[in-house]
Amino acid sequence: MFRVRILTMSDSSYFENAKDFTTEAIVKMLPEEQYEVIGTEILPDDEERIANRLLEICDKENVDLVLTTGGTGFAPRDHTPEATAKVIERQTWGISYRMMEYSLKKTEKAMMSRGISGIRKNTLIINLPGSPKGATENLESVIGVLDHGLKLLREEAADCANMKEKRH
Repeated sequence: MFRVRILTMSDSSYFENAKDFTTEAIVKMLPEEQYEVIGTEILPDDEERIANRLLEICDKENVDLVLTTGGTGFAPRDHTPEATAKVIERQTWGISYRMMEYSLKKTEKAMMSRGISGIRKNTLIINLPGSPKGATENLESVIGVLDHGLKLLREEAADCANMKEKRH
């Protein structure tokens, strides 16, 4: 079972209690037999606050996957990718590329999303768009392989070259 935390970046939801529909849509997509959502929270669009919360989750909580939603566009307050870049140790280019490729087949506006993905310690962080449709389409494009990547981070799966035994 993979432990998941979902962070929603939204000034309107944080300050004005606007309804967040995206988190619920994301939770519904995660197969219950594989993923345990241990918490969801809403943060304002503040780069330092987002980065600090990601550090806290990755360094102090036993979380396998952090899905962020919101703050990936062109608006002046959209800083989720910058906050994520501050905390990740290794980028996961293939995940980010696949999400963009898949989304562009749906709408050319997908090129306006700046989300990134990467690893800090043993936690995978993936930035998803803020809209329910954008977030679920992006997650749909990668969910089929996430379990393998998360198992590799936990060292529960052999790597692609079967070199694990030779390295120890």
